[in-house]
Amino acid sequence: GMLIYDYDERNDDMWIYMPALRKTRRIISNEKSKSFMGSEFSNADMSAPSLEDFNYTVTGSETVEGTNCWIVEVIPVNENVMDEVGYDRQLAWIGKQDFVFRKAEYYDEDDKLFKQMISSDVRQMDKSGKKYIATRMEMSNMQNGRKSVMTIDKIQYNPDVKEEYFTLGYLERL
Repeated sequence: GMLIYDYDERNDDMWIYMPALRKTRRIISNEKSKSFMGSEFSNADMSAPSLEDFNYTVTGSETVEGTNCWIVEVIPVNENVMDEVGYDRQLAWIGKQDFVFRKAEYYDEDDKLFKQMISSDVRQMDKSGKKYIATRMEMSNMQNGRKSVMTIDKIQYNPDVKEEYFTLGYLERL
C-alpha cells in the first residue's frame, strides 16, 4: 500500500507499507529519485510533481499511437530538484485532447536518454469527460535494459471516503 499527502507549499509526505515485512517506510525527499520497490519507476514517479519546481517549454507536436500530442521539455529549476527527481531534463508527449502523458523520455546529467515511459489504455475517469488516466505505463531503463509495467485495474473517481483512510494505521491494515 501507498499513502501520499500532496502539499502545495512543501514536499509531499510519502509512505509505503510492505505487508511481507509488516513495515511502513517513509520515503524522504532525497530518496524520491530511487527505485520504487525495485522497479524502473522512481518514488518521484508515484506522486504529482510541484509545478513550480520545473520550467516548461512546448517544443513541437507529434502523434503518438494515433494521439496528437504537444512535446514539452521539462527542466528542474535547480540542482536540489534535479537530485530529488533523478533527471536533468524530460521530454513529455502530452495528449492535446485529454492532457495525458503518452510518452516521456528522461535524460541524465550527460544529456543521455536513461529512461523512457510509454502510457497506454487511456480511460475516462469521470462522467463529464474532462478527466482521463492511462491505466498501463511501461518504464524502460535504456542503460540497463530492464523494464517495469504498472497497470491500474480499477478506477473509482471521487468516491465518498472517510478521513481515517488517509492514516498510517489504515494503510497498515490493507
